[in-house]
Parts: sequence; C-alpha cells; structure tokens
Amino acid sequence: MSGRIKHPVFARIYAGYAGPSLERAGIGVHRDRLLADLTGEVIEIGAGNGLNFPHYPAPVTRVVAVEPEPDLRALAEHAARSAPVPVEVVEGRAEALPFPDGSFDAAVVCLVLCSVADQGIALQEISRVLRPDGTLHFFEHVRSDSAALSRVQRALDATVWPLLAGGCHTARDSAAAIIAAGFTITELDRFEFPETRIPMPTQTHILGTAHWVT
Repeated sequence: MSGRIKHPVFARIYAGYAGPSLERAGIGVHRDRLLADLTGEVIEIGAGNGLNFPHYPAPVTRVVAVEPEPDLRALAEHAARSAPVPVEVVEGRAEALPFPDGSFDAAVVCLVLCSVADQGIALQEISRVLRPDGTLHFFEHVRSDSAALSRVQRALDATVWPLLAGGCHTARDSAAAIIAAGFTITELDRFEFPETRIPMPTQTHILGTAHWVT
C-alpha cells in the first residue's frame, strides 16, 4: 500500500508560512522539550518538512522520519542532511507503518495526530513498532477547555478546516486516544500556544510522554 497523501497547496502554505510563523512564536522551546529525553532508535511519524530534526539530542543514534506528503517529504530529505543525528526520511502512513514489530526504542508525534485518518489505528501501529517498554513522545494541539471555543472547533472540523489544513482536525482529544490505545501517560503538560488575546482554534496543546508495556 502506498503511503502517499498529496496536499500540495497545504504543503506550500505550511512550509512557507505556517511553519515559520510557529518558529517565530517560539515553538522551538517545545520541540526541545519534546525530544530532550530520547535515546537510541526513534521513529518520527508525520515529520513534515523536518522542523524537528535540528532538535534531536546526541543520544539518539538513528531517526526514521515517516512522511506521506511528497512535497513535504522532499523538504525533509533536504533538512536531514544537516541534522545533528542520522536521519532517514521514508514514505509511509501512520496507519500502515512499513516496519517490523519492535523496531524502535521510541516514537515521536508532533502536530500529527490531528490529521491522521484514524487515531486508533495509527496509535496501534505505533505501539506495534515499539520495543517492550518503548516510549511515545507527543506534542499536539487538542480540544479546548472552553465550551464556546470547543463548539467553534467542532463546527470548523465539520466544514472547512480539514479541507484547508491537510486533513487537520482542531477538536480531537489526543490524550484520551493515547490512553485508549493502551499507552500509559507518564508526563503531561497542557498549555496555550501561542498565547494570544484572541482565542485560536489550534491554541490548546498537550506535550508529554507515554509508555508502552507489552
């Protein structure tokens, strides 16, 4: 099965505007937090154009970065050349990872569980390719705690947002999905990013770690 998912307009917008805007807003600090404790062999699902690559710490011996969108994958391949750790960029989908069981010490999802077609299947696949006691490191925007904003999120998800944003959904409860998939969350920080006076539909984030014990 091909892992290719083509969103060329979204890819150009993300690489040219959305990604740089997040970097200017200070997302690099959260990327550092996300990746700080990683060691060994890591799979990053939905690597986009490789913005996480410069933040991987030295104890990581290998990163396999999976990205289904061809334009973003080409940019990720370019970014991998200057990464501080070895990075291999491959085509693939979160729901059908092209690797044997128990291939990796850790998995990373960063702003990707919002856009996978099926969170449950994707998380099952992640658990499958993890070694015993492997870890999942996640940084995701999620459903707002505000009743009013969560209604706006649901309305956006049911109409234009996924079409404009490469399949992204704003109102998913990704922490609940991680737990439902059999992971145990060991660290969880919930916060607003970026901090703005006007609430944004993708402002509420979670960042943390979960363990998979077979």
